[in-house]
Amino acid sequence: MSDVAQHEKAHDAYPDNSNSVSAVEADYTEQEERKIVRKIDWILLPILTFLYLLSFLDRSNIGNARIEGLVSDLKIKDYSTLVSIFFVGYVIAELPANWALKVTKPALWLPTLTLVWGIVSVTMGLVHNEAGILGVAEAGLFPGVLYVFSRFYKRAERTARVSFFFSAAAAAGAFGGVLAYGLGRMNGIGGKHGWSWIFIIEGLLTIVVSCIAYLIIPNYPHLSNRFSPREKEIIAARLGADSDALEDENFSWAEVRRALTSIQVWGYSILFHCYSFGLYTLSNFLPSIIQGLGYQSYQAQLLTVPPYFFAFLVTMTTAYVSQRLKIRAPFIIGAAFIAIIGYIVLITSPTIGGKYAAVFLCAGGIYSGTALLLAWPSENLMGQTFRATGLAMVISIGDVGAIVGTQLYRIPLGGVANKNYHISYALTIVYLGLGAITAGSLWFGLDRANKKAAALPAKNESHEQLWKKFGFIYQV
Repeated sequence: MSDVAQHEKAHDAYPDNSNSVSAVEADYTEQEERKIVRKIDWILLPILTFLYLLSFLDRSNIGNARIEGLVSDLKIKDYSTLVSIFFVGYVIAELPANWALKVTKPALWLPTLTLVWGIVSVTMGLVHNEAGILGVAEAGLFPGVLYVFSRFYKRAERTARVSFFFSAAAAAGAFGGVLAYGLGRMNGIGGKHGWSWIFIIEGLLTIVVSCIAYLIIPNYPHLSNRFSPREKEIIAARLGADSDALEDENFSWAEVRRALTSIQVWGYSILFHCYSFGLYTLSNFLPSIIQGLGYQSYQAQLLTVPPYFFAFLVTMTTAYVSQRLKIRAPFIIGAAFIAIIGYIVLITSPTIGGKYAAVFLCAGGIYSGTALLLAWPSENLMGQTFRATGLAMVISIGDVGAIVGTQLYRIPLGGVANKNYHISYALTIVYLGLGAITAGSLWFGLDRANKKAAALPAKNESHEQLWKKFGFIYQV
């Protein structure tokens, strides 16, 4: 079904705005609204961001463990395949995980996922063969949080929050480098290697935080005791005038099929697939890349910190400007080209300093673009089951790019020498270029759908209100 046809179908389905569960009216001041948004921020963002920091830390610490002797101590012959196993579990579990969230509650589901992957992370420091299980355990976090945000925030408010949440990935890279440096010095303590302690300590930290998360993460606003009746009324009025967040929608296989066949959902999925290639190869191979510039392992661990901190700053700045200007696609495209320049410099620079500077461009472009593209579908996919399925598809199909990428970061690469990962960098450039083309295509398609929908004849005086409410004005 075309976008405009879906617009007309939704308009016919809700001819009277007063019959919708979302149509909650309440008088409130701007000061009250700002106060409740700040309260939601303090309730949701710190704990969920910290969970994702731990998630990304637990999945990327294998890159830090690698240069601390993981590969040689365990006589691993194929590091790339070891990393890929994690993402296979991730891809398989994404959709079921978000469906489980739809029929359970975030206060139970998200901490449980955290607890499971914390336990698995500890076992990785003991038995070293649980990467696939860790991927399954972590699979539900990111798409689940994106869905939870859609039940608390207005569409225009989600970009900054998703970007702040995703910036935890960059913070995990910076924090992980420092932590790995310290834990690597524990080599020999308890008869264990330094890289074992990286998995064990980070896993134990995750377990502790998961227990706290059970007490902190709220249920959806109307079910939570964290909000007063007046606050719930304001939240309902805000969301009811903006999206379908308050609709009493049961799980629907028809909506699942609609997501699986949606051109828009596939566009977002391909976009993340292209970015994911660079995102996860960078996070899993950056310590090795820097070590390959001529540094010792302990130096490489610490030198991963500045690029990740730079990525954090660029991600937050880009998100702020994008939200103020109310555009996404141009920034996603621009971020891809910044990263492409970084990879070109990595290939061509004759100096260590030039190559290290290029890493900053790669990290800043990839992380800032990924944050925006992950926020984009949460703003534009309407219908709760449709959105939950679509967001899971975006992450699942996107992570196939991580599997491909980690398989193509090999020295040698098949029969090609691939010295210093130069061929792998070139392939990353190709993927980022395809990502920019995909973002441009989505931009054109959504803008065209908006213009066609604007030309539809109004069927009653509330047409414009329904238009905005059911997502007919796409965020481009």
